[in-house]
Amino acid sequence: MRLRNVKGSRDTIAESPYVIHDPQSIKGSFRAHFPEKDKPLHIEIGMGKGKFITTKASLESNINFIGVEKYSSVLVRAIEKQENMLLSNLYFIRMDAVEITDVFAPGEVDKIYLNFSDPWPKDRHAKRRLTSRQFLARYKEILVPGGKIEFKTDNVPLFDFSIDEANEAGWEISGLTRDLHNSEYMEGNVMTEYEERFSAKGNKICRMVLTAPLS
Repeated sequence: MRLRNVKGSRDTIAESPYVIHDPQSIKGSFRAHFPEKDKPLHIEIGMGKGKFITTKASLESNINFIGVEKYSSVLVRAIEKQENMLLSNLYFIRMDAVEITDVFAPGEVDKIYLNFSDPWPKDRHAKRRLTSRQFLARYKEILVPGGKIEFKTDNVPLFDFSIDEANEAGWEISGLTRDLHNSEYMEGNVMTEYEERFSAKGNKICRMVLTAPLS
């Protein structure tokens, strides 16, 4: 996916009060960054322009959310949404997902959302996929015991790969469907920009929930 550079995006991000600028400095105390500190913490990794996470935060005020995105050109669009919505339970971090364990402490996160992640189709890039066993090991470290991942994609090879990786890593798989929009799991579903686009083209949306192994 080629991203268009947005002029001034880095300055906007640097000046935004909705971005946590030095996340490593509050590792282990992210909940204290929010006005209501006792809420569960959910994060979306690779949030893009932020439609999903801003909608979730507006609907679920009982949860604190952090959106993680490495590309300035799309993060700035999420900031624009937040500037209009002024959600007290939502912040952003600009970072690469590979650094996730450097930022979040063990057991600090209750749930992770992965939506329409880059499929990295070449075999030699498999470990870069956000559902690879390498990333699952990172997620297990930062999630609470029995914490969950919710994963959605329209890419069937990536979905099949993710099932295999989860099984190999000992994660429990539930809520699995290869046609989300015609399944029981559609109730309460919040769509991303990609999901709206792909489903409008007739692409079936795959979804599953993973529960981290306890040992």
